[in-house]
Amino acid sequence: MTSRQVIHVLDPGVISLISAGEVVEGPASVVKELVENSIDAMASRITVTLQSSGGTVRSIRVVDDGAGMSPADAALAFTRYATSKIAGIGDLSVCTTMGFRGEALASIGAVARVSLTTKERGTGPVAGTRIVFEGGETLLSEETGAPDGTTVLVEDLFFNTPARRKFQKSLQTEIARITGVMERAAISNPAVAFRLVHNGRERLATRARGNLSDTLSDLYGKDLVSGLVPFSGHHPSGEFTGFIAKPAIQRPNPYQVFISINHRPVISRSLTAGLRDGYGTLLPKDRYPVAFIDCSIAGPDVDVNVHPAKKIVRIGREEEICKALADAVRQALRGENLVPEPDAAKSAVMGSYSASPAVAPAVHEAAPPFSMDTDRRLRRSATLIRDTGPGEPVLPAYRVIGQAMGLYIVAESEYGDLVLIDQHAAHERILYEQLLRSPQGERQELISPLVLEFSPQEHAILAGLIPGLNREGFGIEQFGKESLIIQAVPVVLGRSIGPAAIREVIGEFLRSAPSQAPGERERIVRVVACRGAIKAGSACSVEQCERLIAQLRTAENPYTCPHGRPTIVSFQGKNLDRLFGRG
Repeated sequence: MTSRQVIHVLDPGVISLISAGEVVEGPASVVKELVENSIDAMASRITVTLQSSGGTVRSIRVVDDGAGMSPADAALAFTRYATSKIAGIGDLSVCTTMGFRGEALASIGAVARVSLTTKERGTGPVAGTRIVFEGGETLLSEETGAPDGTTVLVEDLFFNTPARRKFQKSLQTEIARITGVMERAAISNPAVAFRLVHNGRERLATRARGNLSDTLSDLYGKDLVSGLVPFSGHHPSGEFTGFIAKPAIQRPNPYQVFISINHRPVISRSLTAGLRDGYGTLLPKDRYPVAFIDCSIAGPDVDVNVHPAKKIVRIGREEEICKALADAVRQALRGENLVPEPDAAKSAVMGSYSASPAVAPAVHEAAPPFSMDTDRRLRRSATLIRDTGPGEPVLPAYRVIGQAMGLYIVAESEYGDLVLIDQHAAHERILYEQLLRSPQGERQELISPLVLEFSPQEHAILAGLIPGLNREGFGIEQFGKESLIIQAVPVVLGRSIGPAAIREVIGEFLRSAPSQAPGERERIVRVVACRGAIKAGSACSVEQCERLIAQLRTAENPYTCPHGRPTIVSFQGKNLDRLFGRG
């Protein structure tokens, strides 16, 4: 029997496409790699210009005033593993540049049409070099007039890999990701001026003043910096510098924790945990601060050669460094007045709001007792059920016994089982199903419209959601460069919803990824249902518990909330008998 050879060496073109898939995930990856190259070239100004049409980023142009390249270096720039950053294995342990693998331009050029124009800084009136690279091949190399620095134009990304192009996210999502890349680059490199322009509109601009507080002011406004605590500290391999927010400014997840190591933006769960530990009991266990921290770590104690896109790093002496970070944060907060001011909740970094100056101050009612609030929420869901029509009862009848811990309804089923019902999860399920059945969300005009200010990345995310949000009952419009005005909210959120609560609702769309729900509408409805439901900890009378159960019984799927948590737990009578020695 003749043996069959099944292992073979891949074609170089296929290898290039595979490598490109590891480095180039989409337009934001291209921007990240090119901006990092510009930073490594000691640029003082970096401008990224995007052109889009038909819901797709068509071109990316990155211009810098950095060191530029000689004709010989430019000719090697698109060669795989060609780099000026390292020469041998020993250099990996002391590498301080953003890039060093020699993969960026080669990977981008494998899946796009790329034009590079460069001129070495300080070479006087000599010509620059222009190279056109497409799908892994050099099509043109010539002399050209050019200023000092480098310009890279990337067009038709994934033109030769249509499957990759098909799986790209929406235009607004891609723009938001690119804006996020630029924000992090600017925060990590305040000595560089960054500018992002999309279809002629400037989305982000910072000045090269070398001061992080000035960069943060350029990105988020002076009010941000005035509410932050300057922060510094030492650790076994270097030091920390930056700013941290007071505990009154907090988030449900760490998406506004900006950490860089040696001026490289990174994702580090351990450092984030160390930061969070520094706040201790000043923050609830499920909340995170807002922070901007650069951590300098000596070369031997940090390994950036872990992830193809260098987003994740490995830290030596990690436990000691994280403990030092926690201690430094604790010390910085110790000397501050941490009593929140009346407007502290709305001074949220990247998302503060203020009342519109064109609107007279509103008269606010006193906060209603929980039982009254519960009654209003139940009436709203009852109205929705009448409008869409109740379904057939799915659950058996229950006799309400009472409420436990302000969280759970205690009841007995018609079969003699003891039942616990999570009041918030149950009402959330009811609202969720009814809102999905409604063709369009009913809105409630706010007494006093609110103007919310956002970071460039947050604004880019929300801008794409405005039509969908408005269809579900919000009234949101653009208001200035990075601001939105909120004039109405879905009626299920109630007329008495406060400014801080509205900010929290809008914030939900910033921290939940689109992939977490099957579609945009369901994603919006989930948030509205959660916010409109009876609160955990709200007092419920027996009659209110009975009304809630009656509504839940007609739900199509009464067993879980929209997030998958159970709404009902049942204890069979015979099991209870055994617990008391009756069985």
